[in-house]
Amino acid sequence: MKTHILRLIAALSILVCAAATSCAKTPDTQVIRLYSLASQAYSRGNFTEVTEILLKQNNFLPSLVLRAKAEYFSGDLEKAEKSCRMALKLRSSSFEAGLYLAKILRDKNNHVKAQAQVEKLLADNPLDIRALRLAADLACSAGKFDEAVIYLDRAVELSAESAMVLLDRARISWVAGKGREALEDLNRAKAMLPWDTPLHRSILNLENIIKEVM
Repeated sequence: MKTHILRLIAALSILVCAAATSCAKTPDTQVIRLYSLASQAYSRGNFTEVTEILLKQNNFLPSLVLRAKAEYFSGDLEKAEKSCRMALKLRSSSFEAGLYLAKILRDKNNHVKAQAQVEKLLADNPLDIRALRLAADLACSAGKFDEAVIYLDRAVELSAESAMVLLDRARISWVAGKGREALEDLNRAKAMLPWDTPLHRSILNLENIIKEVM
């Protein structure tokens, strides 16, 4: 267990160093340790615990973004917005912070600013499914149904591509003898697709073959 934690901290250190403009700005081990603990709490859905762990972590971008997401899912939109804006002040290009800021603005019924934020995100990341879905939701709320459909059509195309990637990985996992991992990818791929399409049938066929052998 101790070895696993040390490896996780080392991996996070490498990630932070690569993301920073300079390794000299890499946070100390305590900051990374707290982020690791908060990430585990977040994966368990313990959002209050996340915010408590990261309460004073205001200078490390990943911690700010994670705290903002935890505050958002806890329903505290004011704190979540503040954390998002702090994160964007540290790095204006942070997509995750920008995406959740748009969601917060939407949930606060500030659709004009939410729309502007989503357009900014799509300008830099036109293939992001989450941003496309949010743009469609905002367009629908504004009564722009044709525009909403255009956004969703693009999202559907990207979902199909993602499903194909998962299918390819499932095939490789299956050949490598990793049936459980293959089934996990196939389940994720199915969730992205409508029923009774050629790709969906291909996924089901491979899934049935794997289950028969396992």
